[in-house]
Amino acid sequence: MNIKGIHHVSSLTANAEKNLDFYTGILGMRLVKKTVNQDNTAYYHLFYGDEDGNPGTELTFFEIPNMAKKHPGTNSISSISLRVKSDDALIFWQNRFEKLGVNYQPITKRFGHAILPFSDSEGHKMALISDQLNNGVPGGKVWTRWDIPEQYGIVGLGPVTLTVKYLEPTIQVLTDVMGFRKIGSFQVDDAPVREVHVLDSGAGGNGSQIHVEQRKDLPDERQGRGSVHHVAFRVENSEELKKAIEEIKNEGFKTSGFVDRYYFHSLYFSEPNGILYEIATDGPGFSLDEKQDRLGEQLSLPTFLEPKRSEIESKLKPLRTPLYRNGQKEELPY
Repeated sequence: MNIKGIHHVSSLTANAEKNLDFYTGILGMRLVKKTVNQDNTAYYHLFYGDEDGNPGTELTFFEIPNMAKKHPGTNSISSISLRVKSDDALIFWQNRFEKLGVNYQPITKRFGHAILPFSDSEGHKMALISDQLNNGVPGGKVWTRWDIPEQYGIVGLGPVTLTVKYLEPTIQVLTDVMGFRKIGSFQVDDAPVREVHVLDSGAGGNGSQIHVEQRKDLPDERQGRGSVHHVAFRVENSEELKKAIEEIKNEGFKTSGFVDRYYFHSLYFSEPNGILYEIATDGPGFSLDEKQDRLGEQLSLPTFLEPKRSEIESKLKPLRTPLYRNGQKEELPY
């Protein structure tokens, strides 16, 4: 299976407006697509990314209002990371988080890279990771419309951490079925001390890594606001996706089959510990229905939902994209 790296990560929020505030206004990511959950069109599905919404830079959120808070545990995507260009960028972000009241932890090291752990107001667990010593899958283009200097901006998704009850089956699927490579491990010194296994794919590096840790001492996570719903992996095109579908079926997994998400094509399946994986194509991309310089400004609907636009829009609360300048919140007219 020709996995190129991480395509996107999709998480859960109970409040699209506050979510938009954090990921655009504070983190400076671009809202590259404002659309709806194709399985429940009454709620938003928001896509954040780099300037062009390139695969490998996309962090998405399904809105489910009034959703309960998550109960963290094992058999989960327990944390994600976002890439920045340098160690100096982490100092900038630490100061920004302090100024804007973001919950963060001290800068530390993970598998040879400096990281700055933090979380949003819903408990979505993340870290910024420095690409200063990184090689492999390239990052994207910083969105420079916000008040984040270009040299410090977020350039894409970094390693995704899986916490599982049974280590071996998860590792086996990643390596024997999906073609990931074991490249090492590192130790987490929290209590209990534990080993985290590092795997990569494609050209390697921060944009391709999965980190896997075993925790038999925890209950299964109960998903809620702040949970990661699934992680998606990149393949080049629909031909590669169809090959992946056959390979996964041949391994005995139940799959969604080929799914047309309009902006990309996908396959979904659950690995042995119950974590949901998606395999997604690099295209067609978010410029399919909007010009690159206007991405995310209007509600976008795939062609099969377009006839229901009036009905869908009537159920959605309008969203405005916030901007922070010198610590003061402003709003853009969309």
